[in-house]
Amino acid sequence: MVTARGRDVWFMPGGKIDPGESEADAAAREAWEEVTVRLDPAALEPLFTVLIQAHGEPDGRLVRMAVFGAETPDDPSASAEVSAVHWATSADAAHCPPAGVEVLRLLHAAGRID
Repeated sequence: MVTARGRDVWFMPGGKIDPGESEADAAAREAWEEVTVRLDPAALEPLFTVLIQAHGEPDGRLVRMAVFGAETPDDPSASAEVSAVHWATSADAAHCPPAGVEVLRLLHAAGRID
């Protein structure tokens, strides 16, 4: 997870899908832009999608997040877009907005963390 500059919560690396991109293309691009990890979109493993209230937005505004699994030899590091990178477990949910809490819960339930 990452802490965005000027924010106090942990987020999954990610962002909006650019025109013409697939979800996997966007995930790979965002991994590079935010945590300097190169991923092959074709090698990403779709895990699940979260649809939940967007942090800091009016009630009813939802965020949709496609979550992928991947292996990489790269060590994640903070890019200019983020202030810190965090390895997270389900015990870190208190640091996260609703989408991050749900992602950690689902990763834990699937045996992917902890």
